[in-house]
Amino acid sequence: MIDIAVKKELHGADGEMNLEVSLNIQEGEFVALWGKSGSGKTTLLRILAGLEESDSQIVVAQEIWQDKRKMLPPQKRKIGFVFQDYALFENMTIEQNLLYVADDKKLARHLLTLTELTELKDRYPNTLSGGQKQRVAICRAMMKKPKVLLLDEPLSALDPQMRQKLQEELLKIHNEFNMTTIMVSHDPSEVYKLASRVVVLNNGKVVEDTTPYKLLLKTNGSQKFSFEGELLELKKVDIVIIAIIAIGQQLVEVVLSKDEAKELIIGQKITASVKAFTPILKK
Repeated sequence: MIDIAVKKELHGADGEMNLEVSLNIQEGEFVALWGKSGSGKTTLLRILAGLEESDSQIVVAQEIWQDKRKMLPPQKRKIGFVFQDYALFENMTIEQNLLYVADDKKLARHLLTLTELTELKDRYPNTLSGGQKQRVAICRAMMKKPKVLLLDEPLSALDPQMRQKLQEELLKIHNEFNMTTIMVSHDPSEVYKLASRVVVLNNGKVVEDTTPYKLLLKTNGSQKFSFEGELLELKKVDIVIIAIIAIGQQLVEVVLSKDEAKELIIGQKITASVKAFTPILKK
């Protein structure tokens, strides 16, 4: 069990704000932190890791990591932290990067096997791809046998195919080591695939605490599909208006009537919904 009661003054995206978060996280949970940039997600991770001071109380498995009287330094907290950048030692081989954290060759080789890096163990970081470097960073974080693994958008810079592969490896590691994982992500598919719980932050406060299914598959009325996107263009074609909408990495066209289009403004965030149709899925 992790008991968190965090308080800290922040300079958020909308100016000054107070980060005030109270959470109880069960051992073995995979929790995603969700919310717009500047809402306090990364700061919360850094406070849990002991990298930032705050007026907080953090208790992990009945061990006090922080309260009004003490603050356990990062090296004494049983955590693994994986950032967006890899922060590997360039003058060390992959295996040496792992063994620098803990002199446990058996564990190092097991982690390299799990992440399919065994054949690369004698290579140096500058010879690896971004995906391979991030796998090494994940393995290195696991060398401390952490009770808690903290992930700050570790896969955001990777291409979709590599991202999917590392998602599978992260889930495999999380399950095998039966640890608690807390991840910051802006990727809906990543959150849905990995997390068992989503905590939504807005302006430093928890505004929703739910499952990925309930958060990401919201519908209204009889809608079957609902997507958020950006309105790029409105084109008049005969008697109808064609709206060009960016949804994720794709553009879609939606046919509107003049009455439906007149309230829309180019550049605004909108929701595109479909009520009744037969979807076609292709591999």
